[in-house]
Amino acid sequence: MGFSDILEEIGGFGRFQLIHVILLSIPGLLMASQNLLNNFTAGIPEHHCYIPNGTSRAMDQNFSVLDVGSREILRAYIPIEGGSKLSKCTRFTEAQWHLVMANMSVISTHVNNNFTDAETETCHDGWTYDRTEFQATIVTEWDLVCKLRPLKQMSQTIYMGGVLAGAIIFGGLSDKFGRRAMLIWSYFQLATLGSCTAFSTTYLAYCILRFLTGMAVSGVILNSVSLKVEWIPTKNRTLVGTLSSFFFTFGQGVLAGVAYSLRDWRKLQVAVCAPYFFVFLYSWWFSESARWLVLNRRSEEALRHIHRVARINGKPEVVEKITLEVLESKMHKEIQSSKSIYSMYDLLRTPVMRKISICLMVVWFSTSFAYYGLAMDLQKFGVSIYLIQVIFGAVDIPAKLATMVSLSYLGRRITQSACLILSAALIFANIFVPSDMQTLRTTLAVLGKGLTSASFTCVYLFTGELYPTVIRQTGMGLSSTMARVGSMAAPAVLILDEVLPTLPSIVYGGSAVVAGIFAFFLPETLNVPLPETIEDVEEKWGRQKSTSQNTKEAVALQDMKEGMEGEAGKTTGLNAL
Repeated sequence: MGFSDILEEIGGFGRFQLIHVILLSIPGLLMASQNLLNNFTAGIPEHHCYIPNGTSRAMDQNFSVLDVGSREILRAYIPIEGGSKLSKCTRFTEAQWHLVMANMSVISTHVNNNFTDAETETCHDGWTYDRTEFQATIVTEWDLVCKLRPLKQMSQTIYMGGVLAGAIIFGGLSDKFGRRAMLIWSYFQLATLGSCTAFSTTYLAYCILRFLTGMAVSGVILNSVSLKVEWIPTKNRTLVGTLSSFFFTFGQGVLAGVAYSLRDWRKLQVAVCAPYFFVFLYSWWFSESARWLVLNRRSEEALRHIHRVARINGKPEVVEKITLEVLESKMHKEIQSSKSIYSMYDLLRTPVMRKISICLMVVWFSTSFAYYGLAMDLQKFGVSIYLIQVIFGAVDIPAKLATMVSLSYLGRRITQSACLILSAALIFANIFVPSDMQTLRTTLAVLGKGLTSASFTCVYLFTGELYPTVIRQTGMGLSSTMARVGSMAAPAVLILDEVLPTLPSIVYGGSAVVAGIFAFFLPETLNVPLPETIEDVEEKWGRQKSTSQNTKEAVALQDMKEGMEGEAGKTTGLNAL
């Protein structure tokens, strides 16, 4: 059992573990704010071309009772598109006052809509924005509309690129320098650069700072998961992993509330990043993973942390019992294995590790791909963006509670597969719902998003349990990398709706189905102690296959033996005759 025995001796899930998990989970309240922040800081308000001196021109035409913001006056300057909506990107080169008179008289409105001969131009003087829902966003700051609209989505892609880079960089650094050191640094980087983003004066500076903030977010997530898992006894991992994910769920509601109160993107940016300075200060209390310390030949330091945990858990008598010799004897096998140098290649070198890595890469990619495909375009639902954000967060609660029960009784593999396949079913079902049934479409999308969120809860726990300690962070980094690739690809798929409106849903749903199938090939980890080395992984989950093969070979040899004995018997009988 190795380190699992030591954990039980020093109190199992005691006072230290409770405080440890809570302090590591609190930042999750704002993790949702980082990943979903673009919905609010880059919200696109209603807009139309700016009309210079529109009011004075209206007065010159004896329309003094109207102001430039009224729809009647705008009708003289802004063409109608789609039957009733004002154009967002063009205006008439000359005011069409007869259209205003037509609107104000009993003349049929089809006169207005059929007027297409007037010459139009782009918005040379900028845009006028509706400040009702958003006071200021990066869209209004740098006019990211019309031809520049792709830059709005590009900012989110760049942020996710930072998260991707962070997964690669911090995954390797954590296995080399420790989980605690990298976590503390990630908190500081997130607090500092995230807050500085609010003072960006150019779009380029904003994107660079968001990229670096995304890197820090990866560092926080990866190291928080590992520090939790590596100090928690086997039997408590499911409960802790699921309850910890609720902080992220509640964080979606926190984001909606803060964004509703602070509708200026600069204030919102500071509000969701500055609190990490406080987290940075208390993070020095954390204990480094004793597993990692032992495997990196720092057993004396690991022993100090173990004794500290024992005292906090009210087990001072254990301090005398657990000596350096006891610790090293219990983890002798792991220490011998740790003398090897591991790289990302080791995730694919052996058969069981290769199967685990490939399956997890597919699961992580598809979970993130479907999740952000549903969660990053809230304005399409036609209701208040703040309300839909709260609804998205609320539906995660029952989904994760059901996941917790399933993880405890049905296991990780079945739960992971079910979450992905059921979410795909809901995404596919939405294809057949008529566009005018907006409530039903929104309901199915919300439920689908809840299941993908539950899939995230499962895969974080599952991955931490499947990879051995010596290379856990590298494995988490690889898996998280695939998730970030999925989150970067998700917005690009939305472009396919110009080819076929249902195509994005087909792609999202199809990806989830494939991942659900791959999840069935992963080993089950319910109530299984954490593997410490690659050899542990091969022995634990390669043994069943080997035993099965050996049994088949033994049966074949026995049959061959019996056949040879039968033939020998026949030969002996014939000779006797």
